[in-house]
Amino acid sequence: MRRTFLKQLATMGAGLAPLAGFDAAWAQGPAYPVKPIRLIVPFPPGGGTDAIARAVGERMGSELGQSFVIDNKPGAGGMIGADAGARSPADGYNLLIGTNSTLVTNKYLYAKMPYDPASFELIGLIGITPLLLLANPSVPAKTVPELVAYAKANPGKLSYASFGNGTTSHLAGELFKQMAGVDMLHVPFKGASEALPAIIGGQVSLYFDTIVSGLPHVKSGKLNALAVTSARRSAILPAVPTIAEQGYPGYEIYPWYGMVAPKGTPKEALERLRTVLGRAVRDPQLVEKLVATGAEVTPMSATEFAEMVRLDHSKTEKLVKTASVSLE
Repeated sequence: MRRTFLKQLATMGAGLAPLAGFDAAWAQGPAYPVKPIRLIVPFPPGGGTDAIARAVGERMGSELGQSFVIDNKPGAGGMIGADAGARSPADGYNLLIGTNSTLVTNKYLYAKMPYDPASFELIGLIGITPLLLLANPSVPAKTVPELVAYAKANPGKLSYASFGNGTTSHLAGELFKQMAGVDMLHVPFKGASEALPAIIGGQVSLYFDTIVSGLPHVKSGKLNALAVTSARRSAILPAVPTIAEQGYPGYEIYPWYGMVAPKGTPKEALERLRTVLGRAVRDPQLVEKLVATGAEVTPMSATEFAEMVRLDHSKTEKLVKTASVSLE
């Protein structure tokens, strides 16, 4: 019986030998990537997110030796594109531009979502886009303390525009209201094309806008820039202080952009992408291109990016609940 058992083991070993050879051959196959990489952008062509994706894709593609094919899938606050990314093959050739809205905020705004924000592997942060607190010249305030004093002396008189319910622009106003203890009416618009004419025309008092969009109107004197919403001053507008440094430490909110992949993407592909993205966001030429879109590059490790996303979840959940913001 013992001889029969040993003979069976020998036969099994002979059968497994080709498989072992196959594994070794697979591990020693062509280095990733060997074909173009699809990069899903959950917003329309021509916008800020699209410009960021194309600039980063071009820089990474040049180092990887494969092109990045931009696939715009806009709609539903970025959820259509994010859902497509989550459902894509986890093979290293399907990536997504993940944003604070698709990876964090939407989870707390919508009762139902077509995808789970946790179904992605984080590759790295690309950058952030600080918002600018703009005021119509009729508002008698040139600083945040002056604005708060006026708002408290005139409760309910001020209104603020945003580029839509549930957007970072909207939540920036809600966070300001909570931290400053002021009463302001939120007036949502469908983007800057509607909001800017409203604040310039005096239909609303304030507006949390992107720097690139609002800056021309600040330079022309049509609007006043009171503060930026990031923790540090913007390189584009270094003379404009942050809300945090004007008496509200801890105030920090802005759109951010990162690169992610579906869960299950091979570790080797993730590490290669993280390395190349890390070098890309330190490239002065790419940084210059991103700054032109209003983005500020913030290099960090995948671990630091994961911690940033975790903290954003915690802050956003609290803010949305306190402000009673919800979308169907």
